[in-house]
Amino acid sequence: MIVVTAAESRRLDELTIQRYGTPGHVLMERAGAGATTALLEQFPHVRRKRVLILAGKGNNGGDGFVIARLLRRKGVRVEVVLLGRPAEVKGDAARALAAWQRARGAITTVTSDKDRAALPAKMAEAALLVDAVFGTGLNAPVEGRYADLLHMINASGVPVFAVDIPSGLDADTGTPLGVAVQAEATATFGFAKVGQLIYPGIDYVGALAVVDIGIAPEAVAEVRPQRRLLERQDVAALVPARAPEAHKGTCGHALIFAGSRGHSGAALMTAHAVARTGAGLTTLAGPASLNTVFSLGRPEVMTAPLRDVDGFLQFDEAQIRSLLEGKDAVVVGPGIGTHEDAQKLVRFLLREVGLPVAVDADALTCLAREPGVLQQARAHALLTPHPGEMARLMATDTAAVQRDRVGVAGAFARTYGCALVLKGARSLIAAADGGLWINPTGNPGMASGGMGDALSGILGGLLAQGLTPPEAACLGVYLHGEVADHVAARQGEIGLLASDVIDGVPAGLRRLCMHIGDVTSRTP
Repeated sequence: MIVVTAAESRRLDELTIQRYGTPGHVLMERAGAGATTALLEQFPHVRRKRVLILAGKGNNGGDGFVIARLLRRKGVRVEVVLLGRPAEVKGDAARALAAWQRARGAITTVTSDKDRAALPAKMAEAALLVDAVFGTGLNAPVEGRYADLLHMINASGVPVFAVDIPSGLDADTGTPLGVAVQAEATATFGFAKVGQLIYPGIDYVGALAVVDIGIAPEAVAEVRPQRRLLERQDVAALVPARAPEAHKGTCGHALIFAGSRGHSGAALMTAHAVARTGAGLTTLAGPASLNTVFSLGRPEVMTAPLRDVDGFLQFDEAQIRSLLEGKDAVVVGPGIGTHEDAQKLVRFLLREVGLPVAVDADALTCLAREPGVLQQARAHALLTPHPGEMARLMATDTAAVQRDRVGVAGAFARTYGCALVLKGARSLIAAADGGLWINPTGNPGMASGGMGDALSGILGGLLAQGLTPPEAACLGVYLHGEVADHVAARQGEIGLLASDVIDGVPAGLRRLCMHIGDVTSRTP
Protein backbone atom coordinates (compact mmCIF):
# COMPACT_ATOMS: atom_id res chain seq x y z
CA MET A 1 0.00 0.00 0.00
CA ILE A 2 1.35 3.42 -0.95
CA VAL A 3 1.73 5.78 2.00
CA VAL A 4 2.30 9.53 1.64
CA THR A 5 3.37 12.53 3.68
CA ALA A 6 1.12 15.57 4.03
CA ALA A 7 3.26 17.47 1.52
CA GLU A 8 3.09 14.61 -0.99
CA SER A 9 -0.68 14.44 -0.57
CA ARG A 10 -1.03 18.15 -1.33
CA ARG A 11 1.26 17.86 -4.34
CA LEU A 12 -0.70 14.91 -5.72
CA ASP A 13 -3.90 16.91 -5.43
CA GLU A 14 -2.34 19.95 -7.10
CA LEU A 15 -0.96 17.98 -10.03
CA THR A 16 -4.22 16.10 -10.55
CA ILE A 17 -6.15 19.38 -10.60
CA GLN A 18 -3.78 21.76 -12.35
CA ARG A 19 -1.88 19.54 -14.77
CA TYR A 20 -4.05 16.53 -15.38
CA GLY A 21 -7.42 18.22 -15.62
CA THR A 22 -9.59 16.94 -12.76
CA PRO A 23 -11.37 19.92 -11.14
CA GLY A 24 -10.92 20.31 -7.40
CA HIS A 25 -14.64 20.20 -6.76
CA VAL A 26 -14.81 16.81 -8.51
CA LEU A 27 -12.13 15.45 -6.16
CA MET A 28 -14.10 16.87 -3.24
CA GLU A 29 -17.30 15.18 -4.40
CA ARG A 30 -15.48 11.86 -4.78
CA ALA A 31 -13.96 12.26 -1.34
CA GLY A 32 -17.33 12.99 0.21
CA ALA A 33 -18.98 10.07 -1.58
CA GLY A 34 -16.29 7.61 -0.48
CA ALA A 35 -16.33 8.92 3.08
CA THR A 36 -20.12 8.60 3.21
CA THR A 37 -19.90 4.97 2.14
CA ALA A 38 -17.21 4.28 4.75
CA LEU A 39 -19.24 6.05 7.44
CA LEU A 40 -22.39 4.01 6.78
CA GLU A 41 -20.41 0.76 6.67
CA GLN A 42 -18.80 1.54 10.02
CA PHE A 43 -21.86 3.07 11.69
CA PRO A 44 -24.97 1.58 9.99
CA HIS A 45 -27.18 2.48 12.96
CA VAL A 46 -27.05 6.21 12.11
CA ARG A 47 -29.56 5.70 9.32
CA ARG A 48 -32.22 6.02 12.02
CA LYS A 49 -30.38 8.53 14.21
CA ARG A 50 -28.95 12.05 14.14
CA VAL A 51 -25.50 12.98 12.82
CA LEU A 52 -23.74 16.23 13.71
CA ILE A 53 -21.05 17.41 11.29
CA LEU A 54 -18.47 19.83 12.68
CA ALA A 55 -17.01 21.68 9.69
CA GLY A 56 -14.07 24.03 9.49
CA LYS A 57 -13.70 26.81 6.92
CA GLY A 58 -11.22 24.97 4.66
CA ASN A 59 -11.41 22.02 2.30
CA ASN A 60 -11.84 19.58 5.18
CA GLY A 61 -15.05 21.40 6.00
CA GLY A 62 -15.96 21.24 2.30
CA ASP A 63 -15.69 17.45 2.44
CA GLY A 64 -17.99 17.60 5.45
CA PHE A 65 -20.62 19.57 3.50
CA VAL A 66 -20.60 16.92 0.75
CA ILE A 67 -20.98 14.16 3.34
CA ALA A 68 -23.90 16.02 4.90
CA ARG A 69 -25.70 16.31 1.57
CA LEU A 70 -25.18 12.67 0.68
CA LEU A 71 -26.22 11.39 4.10
CA ARG A 72 -29.38 13.49 3.91
CA ARG A 73 -30.23 11.90 0.57
CA LYS A 74 -30.09 8.54 2.30
CA GLY A 75 -32.59 9.67 4.90
CA VAL A 76 -30.14 10.39 7.70
CA ARG A 77 -31.00 13.36 9.94
CA VAL A 78 -28.00 15.66 9.57
CA GLU A 79 -27.04 19.02 11.02
CA VAL A 80 -23.92 20.96 10.08
CA VAL A 81 -22.09 23.17 12.54
CA LEU A 82 -19.84 25.63 10.70
CA LEU A 83 -16.99 26.95 12.81
CA GLY A 84 -17.10 30.41 11.34
CA ARG A 85 -19.18 32.49 8.96
CA PRO A 86 -20.31 31.24 5.52
CA ALA A 87 -18.60 34.21 3.89
CA GLU A 88 -15.24 32.97 5.25
CA VAL A 89 -15.52 29.68 3.34
CA LYS A 90 -13.72 29.90 -0.03
CA GLY A 91 -13.04 27.93 -3.21
CA ASP A 92 -14.27 24.37 -3.61
CA ALA A 93 -15.45 24.33 0.00
CA ALA A 94 -17.71 27.35 -0.70
CA ARG A 95 -19.17 25.48 -3.67
CA ALA A 96 -19.93 22.46 -1.48
CA LEU A 97 -21.46 24.70 1.20
CA ALA A 98 -23.70 26.36 -1.41
CA ALA A 99 -24.89 22.94 -2.58
CA TRP A 100 -25.77 22.03 1.01
CA GLN A 101 -27.66 25.29 1.44
CA ARG A 102 -29.53 24.80 -1.85
CA ALA A 103 -30.62 21.42 -0.54
CA ARG A 104 -32.05 23.32 2.45
CA GLY A 105 -29.69 21.59 4.81
CA ALA A 106 -29.59 22.74 8.42
CA ILE A 107 -26.53 24.78 9.39
CA THR A 108 -25.52 26.41 12.65
CA THR A 109 -22.66 28.91 12.74
CA VAL A 110 -20.30 29.21 15.67
CA THR A 111 -18.72 32.65 15.92
CA SER A 112 -18.83 33.51 19.61
CA ASP A 113 -18.20 32.10 23.06
CA LYS A 114 -21.96 31.82 23.52
CA ASP A 115 -22.22 29.68 20.37
CA ARG A 116 -19.40 27.45 21.54
CA ALA A 117 -20.99 27.04 24.96
CA ALA A 118 -24.06 25.55 23.27
CA LEU A 119 -22.08 22.85 21.44
CA PRO A 120 -21.89 20.20 24.20
CA ALA A 121 -25.66 19.97 24.31
CA LYS A 122 -25.84 19.60 20.52
CA MET A 123 -23.18 16.89 20.61
CA ALA A 124 -24.99 14.99 23.32
CA GLU A 125 -28.11 14.74 21.12
CA ALA A 126 -26.19 13.12 18.24
CA ALA A 127 -25.52 9.43 17.61
CA LEU A 128 -22.36 10.30 15.67
CA LEU A 129 -20.03 13.29 15.32
CA VAL A 130 -18.27 13.88 12.01
CA ASP A 131 -14.95 15.67 12.50
CA ALA A 132 -14.34 17.86 9.43
CA VAL A 133 -12.53 20.65 11.28
CA PHE A 134 -8.85 20.41 10.24
CA GLY A 135 -7.25 18.38 7.46
CA THR A 136 -3.75 17.06 6.84
CA GLY A 137 -2.34 20.53 6.21
CA LEU A 138 -2.30 21.43 9.90
CA ASN A 139 1.30 22.00 10.98
CA ALA A 140 1.09 24.09 14.17
CA PRO A 141 -0.19 23.32 17.66
CA VAL A 142 -3.93 23.63 18.17
CA GLU A 143 -4.55 26.35 20.74
CA GLY A 144 -7.25 28.58 22.17
CA ARG A 145 -10.86 28.06 21.20
CA TYR A 146 -10.00 25.34 18.67
CA ALA A 147 -8.18 23.34 21.34
CA ASP A 148 -11.24 23.78 23.57
CA LEU A 149 -13.43 22.48 20.72
CA LEU A 150 -11.33 19.35 20.21
CA HIS A 151 -11.35 18.66 23.95
CA MET A 152 -15.11 19.13 23.84
CA ILE A 153 -15.45 16.53 21.07
CA ASN A 154 -13.36 14.03 23.02
CA ALA A 155 -15.30 14.66 26.21
CA SER A 156 -18.70 14.25 24.54
CA GLY A 157 -18.79 10.47 24.80
CA VAL A 158 -20.25 10.36 21.27
CA PRO A 159 -18.50 8.21 18.60
CA VAL A 160 -16.47 10.22 16.08
CA PHE A 161 -15.93 9.68 12.36
CA ALA A 162 -12.93 11.71 11.12
CA VAL A 163 -12.70 13.16 7.63
CA ASP A 164 -9.24 12.56 6.10
CA ILE A 165 -7.49 12.69 9.49
CA PRO A 166 -8.56 13.32 13.09
CA SER A 167 -8.28 17.06 13.66
CA GLY A 168 -5.09 18.00 15.48
CA LEU A 169 -3.14 14.88 14.48
CA ASP A 170 0.18 15.39 12.69
CA ALA A 171 -0.15 13.54 9.37
CA ASP A 172 3.58 12.76 9.22
CA THR A 173 4.50 11.79 12.78
CA GLY A 174 1.18 10.55 14.14
CA THR A 175 1.53 12.76 17.23
CA PRO A 176 -1.11 15.22 18.45
CA LEU A 177 -0.36 18.86 17.78
CA GLY A 178 -1.23 19.81 21.31
CA VAL A 179 -4.59 18.03 21.23
CA ALA A 180 -6.19 15.73 18.65
CA VAL A 181 -9.61 14.21 18.16
CA GLN A 182 -9.97 10.59 19.24
CA ALA A 183 -11.92 8.96 16.40
CA GLU A 184 -13.50 5.53 16.18
CA ALA A 185 -13.06 5.53 12.40
CA THR A 186 -11.40 7.67 9.72
CA ALA A 187 -11.80 7.93 5.95
CA THR A 188 -8.66 9.27 4.31
CA PHE A 189 -8.38 10.35 0.69
CA GLY A 190 -6.11 9.18 -2.11
CA PHE A 191 -3.54 7.36 -0.02
CA ALA A 192 -2.97 6.58 3.64
CA LYS A 193 -0.84 9.11 5.50
CA VAL A 194 2.27 8.08 7.42
CA GLY A 195 0.96 9.33 10.75
CA GLN A 196 -2.19 7.22 10.45
CA LEU A 197 -0.22 3.97 10.31
CA ILE A 198 2.24 4.43 13.16
CA TYR A 199 1.86 4.94 16.89
CA PRO A 200 0.47 6.95 18.54
CA GLY A 201 -1.54 8.00 15.44
CA ILE A 202 -3.16 4.57 15.10
CA ASP A 203 -4.89 5.08 18.45
CA TYR A 204 -6.46 8.35 17.27
CA VAL A 205 -7.46 7.18 13.78
CA GLY A 206 -9.44 4.07 14.71
CA ALA A 207 -10.62 1.94 11.79
CA LEU A 208 -9.03 3.41 8.65
CA ALA A 209 -10.65 3.41 5.20
CA VAL A 210 -8.66 4.68 2.22
CA VAL A 211 -10.92 6.32 -0.37
CA ASP A 212 -9.88 6.35 -4.03
CA ILE A 213 -10.62 9.86 -5.33
CA GLY A 214 -8.98 9.44 -8.74
CA ILE A 215 -5.49 10.86 -8.20
CA ALA A 216 -3.88 10.89 -11.65
CA PRO A 217 -1.40 8.01 -12.16
CA GLU A 218 0.91 10.50 -13.87
CA ALA A 219 0.92 12.56 -10.68
CA VAL A 220 1.88 9.51 -8.64
CA ALA A 221 4.70 8.75 -11.10
CA GLU A 222 5.97 12.31 -10.77
CA VAL A 223 5.81 12.53 -6.98
CA ARG A 224 7.15 8.98 -6.55
CA PRO A 225 6.09 8.26 -2.95
CA GLN A 226 8.71 6.03 -1.34
CA ARG A 227 6.79 4.84 1.70
CA ARG A 228 4.73 1.67 1.85
CA LEU A 229 2.67 -0.32 4.31
CA LEU A 230 3.81 -3.92 4.04
CA GLU A 231 1.04 -6.18 2.80
CA ARG A 232 0.89 -9.95 2.68
CA GLN A 233 1.11 -10.25 -1.10
CA ASP A 234 4.20 -8.03 -1.21
CA VAL A 235 6.23 -10.04 1.28
CA ALA A 236 4.93 -13.37 -0.03
CA ALA A 237 6.64 -12.64 -3.34
CA LEU A 238 9.98 -12.46 -1.47
CA VAL A 239 9.87 -15.96 0.03
CA PRO A 240 12.87 -17.90 -1.32
CA ALA A 241 12.05 -20.82 -3.59
CA ARG A 242 13.51 -24.31 -3.41
CA ALA A 243 14.38 -25.83 -6.77
CA PRO A 244 13.79 -29.60 -7.04
CA GLU A 245 17.54 -30.18 -7.20
CA ALA A 246 18.35 -27.94 -4.21
CA HIS A 247 20.79 -29.13 -1.57
CA LYS A 248 22.32 -27.59 1.54
CA GLY A 249 25.13 -26.05 -0.45
CA THR A 250 22.74 -24.11 -2.69
CA CYS A 251 20.56 -22.64 0.07
CA GLY A 252 23.11 -20.36 1.67
CA HIS A 253 25.58 -20.57 4.55
CA ALA A 254 25.18 -18.10 7.42
CA LEU A 255 27.96 -17.33 9.90
CA ILE A 256 26.90 -16.04 13.33
CA PHE A 257 29.16 -14.26 15.80
CA ALA A 258 27.29 -14.40 19.09
CA GLY A 259 27.39 -15.31 22.76
CA SER A 260 29.50 -14.69 25.84
CA ARG A 261 29.58 -15.85 29.42
CA GLY A 262 25.99 -15.55 30.71
CA HIS A 263 24.58 -14.96 27.22
CA SER A 264 24.78 -18.33 25.51
CA GLY A 265 21.00 -18.35 25.02
CA ALA A 266 21.13 -15.35 22.68
CA ALA A 267 23.59 -17.19 20.45
CA LEU A 268 21.58 -20.41 20.43
CA MET A 269 18.29 -18.68 19.61
CA THR A 270 19.89 -16.73 16.78
CA ALA A 271 21.37 -19.90 15.29
CA HIS A 272 18.09 -21.76 15.69
CA ALA A 273 16.24 -18.96 13.88
CA VAL A 274 18.75 -18.92 11.01
CA ALA A 275 18.25 -22.64 10.48
CA ARG A 276 14.46 -22.49 10.81
CA THR A 277 14.32 -19.72 8.19
CA GLY A 278 15.87 -22.03 5.61
CA ALA A 279 19.59 -21.41 5.43
CA GLY A 280 21.21 -24.56 4.08
CA LEU A 281 24.09 -24.34 6.54
CA THR A 282 24.52 -22.47 9.81
CA THR A 283 27.78 -21.92 11.68
CA LEU A 284 27.82 -20.41 15.17
CA ALA A 285 31.13 -18.80 16.12
CA GLY A 286 31.56 -17.94 19.79
CA PRO A 287 33.88 -18.19 22.78
CA ALA A 288 35.67 -21.54 22.92
CA SER A 289 34.75 -21.96 26.59
CA LEU A 290 31.06 -22.09 25.56
CA ASN A 291 31.51 -24.50 22.67
CA THR A 292 30.14 -27.50 24.56
CA VAL A 293 26.98 -25.54 25.38
CA PHE A 294 26.64 -24.45 21.76
CA SER A 295 27.25 -27.95 20.40
CA LEU A 296 24.59 -29.49 22.61
CA GLY A 297 22.08 -26.70 22.06
CA ARG A 298 21.22 -27.25 18.40
CA PRO A 299 22.62 -30.35 16.70
CA GLU A 300 21.86 -29.01 13.18
CA VAL A 301 24.17 -26.02 13.75
CA MET A 302 27.92 -26.24 13.26
CA THR A 303 30.13 -24.44 15.78
CA ALA A 304 33.42 -22.60 15.46
CA PRO A 305 35.26 -22.04 18.78
CA LEU A 306 36.90 -18.61 19.00
CA ARG A 307 39.81 -17.73 21.25
CA ASP A 308 38.38 -16.17 24.40
CA VAL A 309 39.24 -14.72 27.79
CA ASP A 310 36.88 -15.47 30.65
CA GLY A 311 34.01 -16.31 28.30
CA PHE A 312 34.37 -13.28 25.98
CA LEU A 313 35.61 -13.69 22.42
CA GLN A 314 38.95 -12.25 21.41
CA PHE A 315 39.51 -10.79 17.97
CA ASP A 316 41.86 -12.85 15.80
CA GLU A 317 41.83 -11.53 12.23
CA ALA A 318 43.37 -14.63 10.65
CA GLN A 319 40.85 -16.90 12.37
CA ILE A 320 37.94 -14.66 11.37
CA ARG A 321 39.07 -14.47 7.74
CA SER A 322 39.29 -18.23 7.61
CA LEU A 323 35.79 -18.63 9.00
CA LEU A 324 34.36 -16.21 6.42
CA GLU A 325 35.47 -18.33 3.47
CA GLY A 326 32.48 -19.82 1.67
CA LYS A 327 29.90 -17.94 3.73
CA ASP A 328 26.99 -16.02 2.21
CA ALA A 329 25.88 -13.81 5.09
CA VAL A 330 26.92 -12.80 8.60
CA VAL A 331 25.02 -12.06 11.79
CA VAL A 332 26.93 -10.25 14.54
CA GLY A 333 25.95 -9.02 17.94
CA PRO A 334 23.60 -11.15 20.05
CA GLY A 335 25.28 -11.55 23.42
CA ILE A 336 28.87 -10.89 22.26
CA GLY A 337 29.52 -8.11 24.79
CA THR A 338 30.78 -4.60 24.17
CA HIS A 339 34.44 -5.00 25.10
CA GLU A 340 37.27 -3.79 22.88
CA ASP A 341 37.68 -7.05 20.96
CA ALA A 342 33.97 -7.13 20.18
CA GLN A 343 34.31 -3.62 18.78
CA LYS A 344 37.29 -4.70 16.67
CA LEU A 345 35.23 -7.57 15.27
CA VAL A 346 32.31 -5.31 14.32
CA ARG A 347 34.65 -2.78 12.71
CA PHE A 348 36.42 -5.51 10.74
CA LEU A 349 33.25 -7.16 9.49
CA LEU A 350 31.85 -3.88 8.22
CA ARG A 351 35.04 -2.48 6.71
CA GLU A 352 36.65 -5.57 5.27
CA VAL A 353 33.95 -8.09 4.38
CA GLY A 354 31.90 -7.68 1.22
CA LEU A 355 28.94 -9.72 2.46
CA PRO A 356 25.51 -8.83 3.84
CA VAL A 357 25.92 -8.35 7.59
CA ALA A 358 23.03 -8.19 10.06
CA VAL A 359 24.13 -6.02 12.99
CA ASP A 360 22.19 -6.34 16.24
CA ALA A 361 22.30 -6.02 20.01
CA ASP A 362 25.81 -5.59 21.46
CA ALA A 363 27.24 -4.98 17.99
CA LEU A 364 25.02 -1.90 17.72
CA THR A 365 26.43 -0.55 20.98
CA CYS A 366 29.94 -1.11 19.60
CA LEU A 367 28.97 0.63 16.37
CA ALA A 368 27.49 3.59 18.21
CA ARG A 369 30.99 4.49 19.37
CA GLU A 370 32.09 5.01 15.75
CA PRO A 371 29.08 5.04 13.39
CA GLY A 372 31.26 6.56 10.66
CA VAL A 373 32.54 3.03 10.06
CA LEU A 374 29.35 2.49 8.09
CA GLN A 375 30.37 5.13 5.57
CA GLN A 376 33.58 3.18 4.91
CA ALA A 377 31.87 -0.21 4.82
CA ARG A 378 32.32 -2.86 2.17
CA ALA A 379 29.63 -4.90 3.87
CA HIS A 380 25.96 -4.57 2.93
CA ALA A 381 24.84 -3.66 6.43
CA LEU A 382 21.42 -4.30 7.92
CA LEU A 383 21.02 -2.74 11.37
CA THR A 384 18.22 -3.76 13.76
CA PRO A 385 18.11 -1.26 16.65
CA HIS A 386 15.38 -0.81 19.21
CA PRO A 387 14.69 2.85 20.11
CA GLY A 388 17.33 2.95 22.85
CA GLU A 389 20.00 1.56 20.52
CA MET A 390 18.85 3.97 17.80
CA ALA A 391 19.30 6.83 20.25
CA ARG A 392 22.87 5.72 20.94
CA LEU A 393 23.63 5.51 17.22
CA MET A 394 22.26 9.03 16.75
CA ALA A 395 23.83 10.45 19.94
CA THR A 396 20.41 11.57 21.14
CA ASP A 397 17.79 10.28 23.57
CA THR A 398 15.06 7.70 23.19
CA ALA A 399 12.28 10.27 23.47
CA ALA A 400 13.67 12.16 20.46
CA VAL A 401 13.71 8.95 18.42
CA GLN A 402 10.15 8.10 19.37
CA ARG A 403 8.88 11.58 18.50
CA ASP A 404 9.86 11.11 14.85
CA ARG A 405 10.55 7.44 14.19
CA VAL A 406 10.01 7.76 10.44
CA GLY A 407 12.29 10.76 10.08
CA VAL A 408 15.03 9.29 12.26
CA ALA A 409 15.08 5.89 10.56
CA GLY A 410 15.03 7.37 7.07
CA ALA A 411 17.72 9.96 7.75
CA PHE A 412 20.09 7.42 9.31
CA ALA A 413 19.74 4.91 6.47
CA ARG A 414 20.36 7.60 3.84
CA THR A 415 23.27 9.21 5.69
CA TYR A 416 25.10 5.98 6.41
CA GLY A 417 24.17 4.02 3.30
CA CYS A 418 22.64 1.05 5.08
CA ALA A 419 19.35 -0.74 5.58
CA LEU A 420 17.80 -0.34 8.99
CA VAL A 421 14.99 -1.87 11.04
CA LEU A 422 13.78 0.45 13.79
CA LYS A 423 12.02 -2.00 16.07
CA GLY A 424 8.92 -1.38 18.14
CA ALA A 425 5.18 -1.31 17.64
CA ARG A 426 4.83 -0.86 13.86
CA SER A 427 8.52 -1.51 13.15
CA LEU A 428 10.01 0.55 10.32
CA ILE A 429 12.34 -0.61 7.55
CA ALA A 430 14.44 2.11 5.93
CA ALA A 431 16.74 1.76 2.91
CA ALA A 432 19.69 3.85 1.75
CA ASP A 433 17.79 4.98 -1.37
CA GLY A 434 15.01 6.57 0.69
CA GLY A 435 12.56 3.67 0.60
CA LEU A 436 10.65 3.12 3.83
CA TRP A 437 8.21 0.38 4.84
CA ILE A 438 5.84 0.19 7.81
CA ASN A 439 5.24 -3.26 9.25
CA PRO A 440 1.69 -4.00 10.47
CA THR A 441 2.31 -7.37 12.15
CA GLY A 442 3.20 -8.17 15.75
CA ASN A 443 1.63 -7.83 19.19
CA PRO A 444 2.48 -6.82 22.78
CA GLY A 445 3.24 -10.43 23.67
CA MET A 446 6.52 -9.96 21.81
CA ALA A 447 7.79 -7.83 24.71
CA SER A 448 9.85 -10.72 26.05
CA GLY A 449 13.50 -11.71 26.08
CA GLY A 450 15.04 -13.17 22.96
CA MET A 451 12.64 -11.70 20.38
CA GLY A 452 15.42 -9.57 18.95
CA ASP A 453 17.70 -12.60 18.69
CA ALA A 454 14.95 -14.45 16.85
CA LEU A 455 14.62 -11.57 14.38
CA SER A 456 18.38 -11.39 13.84
CA GLY A 457 18.44 -15.07 13.00
CA ILE A 458 15.48 -14.78 10.63
CA LEU A 459 17.21 -11.92 8.83
CA GLY A 460 20.50 -13.80 8.67
CA GLY A 461 18.77 -16.84 7.19
CA LEU A 462 17.11 -14.75 4.51
CA LEU A 463 20.31 -12.86 3.67
CA ALA A 464 22.13 -16.17 3.29
CA GLN A 465 19.50 -17.29 0.77
CA GLY A 466 20.18 -14.31 -1.46
CA LEU A 467 17.74 -11.59 -0.44
CA THR A 468 19.07 -8.04 -0.38
CA PRO A 469 19.10 -6.30 3.03
CA PRO A 470 15.89 -4.31 2.33
CA GLU A 471 14.15 -7.44 0.98
CA ALA A 472 15.28 -9.53 3.94
CA ALA A 473 14.15 -6.82 6.34
CA CYS A 474 10.69 -6.51 4.78
CA LEU A 475 10.06 -10.26 4.68
CA GLY A 476 11.80 -11.00 7.98
CA VAL A 477 10.11 -8.32 10.06
CA TYR A 478 6.67 -9.11 8.63
CA LEU A 479 7.20 -12.85 9.14
CA HIS A 480 8.49 -12.38 12.70
CA GLY A 481 5.34 -10.48 13.65
CA GLU A 482 2.94 -12.67 11.65
CA VAL A 483 4.15 -15.83 13.35
CA ALA A 484 3.88 -14.14 16.75
CA ASP A 485 0.30 -13.10 15.91
CA HIS A 486 -0.52 -16.64 14.81
CA VAL A 487 0.86 -18.16 18.01
CA ALA A 488 -0.81 -15.53 20.19
CA ALA A 489 -4.17 -16.19 18.54
CA ARG A 490 -3.85 -19.82 19.59
CA GLN A 491 -2.35 -19.54 23.10
CA GLY A 492 -2.54 -15.87 24.10
CA GLU A 493 -0.03 -13.04 24.21
CA ILE A 494 1.08 -13.41 27.81
CA GLY A 495 3.88 -15.95 28.05
CA LEU A 496 4.72 -15.78 24.35
CA LEU A 497 8.35 -16.90 23.97
CA ALA A 498 10.94 -16.20 21.31
CA SER A 499 11.33 -19.95 20.85
CA ASP A 500 7.60 -20.18 20.08
CA VAL A 501 8.14 -17.74 17.23
CA ILE A 502 11.27 -19.46 15.95
CA ASP A 503 9.58 -22.84 15.87
CA GLY A 504 6.66 -21.29 13.97
CA VAL A 505 8.76 -19.79 11.18
CA PRO A 506 8.53 -22.70 8.68
CA ALA A 507 4.74 -22.76 8.96
CA GLY A 508 4.69 -18.98 8.66
CA LEU A 509 6.67 -19.14 5.43
CA ARG A 510 4.28 -21.78 4.13
CA ARG A 511 1.27 -19.59 4.95
CA LEU A 512 2.83 -16.77 2.96
CA CYS A 513 3.48 -19.05 0.00
CA MET A 514 -0.05 -20.38 0.10
CA HIS A 515 -1.34 -16.81 0.00
CA ILE A 516 -0.03 -16.38 -3.52
CA GLY A 517 -0.78 -19.97 -4.48
CA ASP A 518 2.80 -20.77 -5.42
CA VAL A 519 5.29 -22.41 -3.07
CA THR A 520 8.09 -21.65 -5.53
CA SER A 521 7.50 -17.92 -5.36
CA ARG A 522 11.00 -16.53 -5.68
CA THR A 523 14.27 -17.91 -6.92
CA PRO A 524 17.25 -16.87 -4.74
